Amino acid sequence: MTPEKSRKPLNLQQRSTLAGEAAAAAAEVETALATPADPTAAAFFDVDNTLMQGASIFHLARGLHRRKFFTTREIVSAAWKQAYFRVVGVEDPEHVAQTRVSALSFISGHTVRELENLGEEIFDEAMAHRIWPGTRALAQMHLDEGQRVWLVTAAPIEIAQIIARRLGLTGALGTVAEHVDGVYTGRLVGDMLHGPAKGEAVRALAEREGLDLAACSAYSDSYNDLTMLSLVGDPCAVNPDPRLRAYAKRQGWRIRDYRTGRKAARAGLVAAAVAGAATGAVAAGAAVRRRR
Repeated sequence: MTPEKSRKPLNLQQRSTLAGEAAAAAAEVETALATPADPTAAAFFDVDNTLMQGASIFHLARGLHRRKFFTTREIVSAAWKQAYFRVVGVEDPEHVAQTRVSALSFISGHTVRELENLGEEIFDEAMAHRIWPGTRALAQMHLDEGQRVWLVTAAPIEIAQIIARRLGLTGALGTVAEHVDGVYTGRLVGDMLHGPAKGEAVRALAEREGLDLAACSAYSDSYNDLTMLSLVGDPCAVNPDPRLRAYAKRQGWRIRDYRTGRKAARAGLVAAAVAGAATGAVAAGAAVRRRR
C-alpha cells in the first residue's frame, strides 16, 4: 500500500471510508475454496472477544515483544488494557485506540514479509487455543451452507488473513498499514478498521463480491460494531457487552454467550486479572535484569 498523495487532514467519516475501502481492496479469497453454493450470502465475524478470547492485537504485541520489537514498559501498559478488557467485557474506545495504534506503529521499518512470517508463529503460540469453539461452530455452519465467511477486525490485515486461513475461512478485512516497497511506514491508510469503518468495509466488499446484505449475517460482541451488525439481515450478538445485549434484546436479534460463570466469578476475575498483570510485569522486569 503506497502513501496517499495528499496529506490534508481527514475527518472521521473520511478516514472510516478510506479504511473500509482499503480493507476491502486488500482482502483476498483463498483460491483453494470451492465455488460457494450461495454467492450472494456471506457471514461477517468480529474477532476480539467474538471469535477469540481477548484482543488479537495484544496477543500479537506480546509475541512481537518477545522478539524484541519494543520495550517491557510498553507491553505492561498493553497488559493492563487487556486485563481491563477481559474483566469489564467492554471495549473502552480510548484503550482500543491507544493499544492498537501504538502496536501498529511499532512495525514501522519492518517488512510485510517479516510480519507475516512472525504472525504465523504467534498464531500458533498465543491465539489458536483462544478461539471460542462455539463461535467457530457458527462460522462452520455458514461454510457448510455454501456461504463465504469473512473476519472483520481492527487487527492488521496481514494477521487477520492468517487467522482466517488457519481456520479455513474465506478471507478477512483488517486495518491496512501503509507500506512502501514492502516496508511499513508506521502510518495507517485512513484509520483503524473499527466502529463505522467496519461498516464501510463490509459495504465495499459486498459491492465488489456481489453480495446481498439482506441475505448476510454478522456477529460481534461490541456495541461499537452496531454499524456492521445493522447492515445485514441476520445480526447476532456473541458474548455481548451490556449495551449490545440490551440493544439486541430490544431488536429481537439472536444472542449467543460462550463465556462460563461470568456473573458469579466477576469479583474473582477482577482480582486474578490484576494480579496476573502485576505478576507478568514483575516477571518481565526480572527477565530484563537477568539479561543485564
